[in-house]
Amino acid sequence: MTRQVNVGGVPIGGGAPVTIQSMTNTPTQDAESTVDQIKKLAAAGCEIVRVAVPDMEAARAVGKIKESSPIPVVVDIHFDYRLALEAVAAGADKVRINPGNIGDEDRVKAVAGACRQRNIPIRIGVNGGSLEKPILAKYGKVCPEAMVESAFGHIRLLNKFDFDDICVSLKSSSVPATMRACQLMREKSDYPLHIGVTEAGTVKMGTLKSAVGIGGLLALGIGDTMRVSLSADPVEEVYAARDILKAAGVRREGPELVSCPTCGRTRIDLIALANQVEERLKTVDKPITVAVMGCAVNGPGEASAADCGIAGGIGEGLLFQKGEIVKKVPQDRLVDELFQLIESL
Repeated sequence: MTRQVNVGGVPIGGGAPVTIQSMTNTPTQDAESTVDQIKKLAAAGCEIVRVAVPDMEAARAVGKIKESSPIPVVVDIHFDYRLALEAVAAGADKVRINPGNIGDEDRVKAVAGACRQRNIPIRIGVNGGSLEKPILAKYGKVCPEAMVESAFGHIRLLNKFDFDDICVSLKSSSVPATMRACQLMREKSDYPLHIGVTEAGTVKMGTLKSAVGIGGLLALGIGDTMRVSLSADPVEEVYAARDILKAAGVRREGPELVSCPTCGRTRIDLIALANQVEERLKTVDKPITVAVMGCAVNGPGEASAADCGIAGGIGEGLLFQKGEIVKKVPQDRLVDELFQLIESL
């Protein structure tokens, strides 16, 4: 089990539930629009949000953002340690920093001291695309071993200044490299891990890469908090993260839909039926499994692990519960009858 850090009252690591993070894409200095987006993210299921702090105006806006944010706020700092100090003073709940790119050790010491004084954790963010030159020269390329070595170098630097309230991320746009780096880090330390595939891409490909990388790590028991990085509305990141957590068996929130692939035995428009059920399930918050099966003969048995479901036939279908047939239903009533059953559960 990893050690635990506390981000504005939300625990990360130490057996706590895996938390969902995202990042705003509004100008941080525009506190009103940033807060509006944070509220949308929180409504979608985001539990920790990160904001970019590229300049002092943005750093000073952190206080206003914190006042109205329904979830903890992490500040993302690069190069200028004074931005971290200002954001911490303004009330940031966590600092994401690369200790190697903010200058000499006195500056790292200042940030570590400010965070220690306010009990604010630091996330060391190692990115495969921005490794230190000496490490790249040593390994000759970006690789998991190089990423882990970079992380430990940053950890030692913070430890030097009596700071150990640390979370670590090791991210690459390569799924295999990201997974291996996180596995190596988990083997070598018990710091909580923030996992994700960086620069994953658009909604379709980015979600797929994240599902493989993040979901694969979660299935191995690795990862304490996560962000799905997409070139899209950040709300889409949160939806994708929730689906990945559910698919990996880490969380059970709301309904899960299972549906069979179509085959030559299918005598119903299964694709349309599954899409219709999926859409209507968005308004259901019960932690149940719902099945949409294309074969009335085998469907109920194959989906016996589902809490309830429907199986299509010619002109009619079956409504079933825990593999047991409840009744035959006309095809045009299948979905309505299913949701009446769901309401009764």
